Amino acid sequence: MMFKTLIDVDSLRQQLGKPRLAVVDCRFDLMNPDAGRQAYLRAHLPGARYADLNRDLSAPVAAHTGRHPLPAAESFALRLDALGIGNHTQVVAYDDANGSIAARLWWMLRWAGHGAVAVLDGGFKAWTAGGGALQSGAAQAVAAPPGTRRFTPRIDADSVLSTAELERALRDPQALLVDARAQERYAGTVEPIDPVAGHIPGAVNHPFTANLDAEGRFLAAAELKRRWQERLAGREPENLVAMCGSGVTACHNLLSLEVAGLSGGKLYAGSWSEWIRDPRRPTARS
Repeated sequence: MMFKTLIDVDSLRQQLGKPRLAVVDCRFDLMNPDAGRQAYLRAHLPGARYADLNRDLSAPVAAHTGRHPLPAAESFALRLDALGIGNHTQVVAYDDANGSIAARLWWMLRWAGHGAVAVLDGGFKAWTAGGGALQSGAAQAVAAPPGTRRFTPRIDADSVLSTAELERALRDPQALLVDARAQERYAGTVEPIDPVAGHIPGAVNHPFTANLDAEGRFLAAAELKRRWQERLAGREPENLVAMCGSGVTACHNLLSLEVAGLSGGKLYAGSWSEWIRDPRRPTARS
């Protein structure tokens, strides 16, 4: 069975030990970048390998990029090789942040042409609450034979927008730019990370936490569909562009859309932190 959006604790427990399974720990703290790896070393799911948001799921920051630019396809493929992920691997990603970091790996794998990837619903908290086994220390992937590659990317260039492409898209009244940040960051009343507060004019706010129940698990597909159709207001999901602070939590909204059966949304990868690099671009507060 292929898992393509979410996987629950019981289903993952049944998959552990299968030869084509790769479990990836994506825990990360923006305010303490080494905390995720340290938490991983203390305790992680059996066989899980660690993917660092800054080093493994992003390219180095440049003068005109946001805080987490997408890596080049070849660089990402090499990192997937090191994690033991091939084109036929079932990947399960988890974190301790309601899926907000794991969804980044989910989206990136789909961007790279890999469909067999799911986020552990409820993450590390749900696994431990369910009595799941844990390991400590670093799990090592089995090295690929010399001269061979596990993963060959097939990049879906249409799934991501650059800043220039977003500026053109915003001229279309059918386009819907959705900001996944918390309401106070979207409004510009609080900004703990970026040097400019506010949002892109015309963007609407849909915090990624609106996809979750009180336990941090995704809402039922039918409820997600109802909420997103209300947000789309008659638009097709292909007209939706997801953004956030740096292109990470926006992927949570894209995952929830996929769970709801509303495929086709795109990612503005640079997001707010790239938009504000040029002071000539307009910003708004509300």
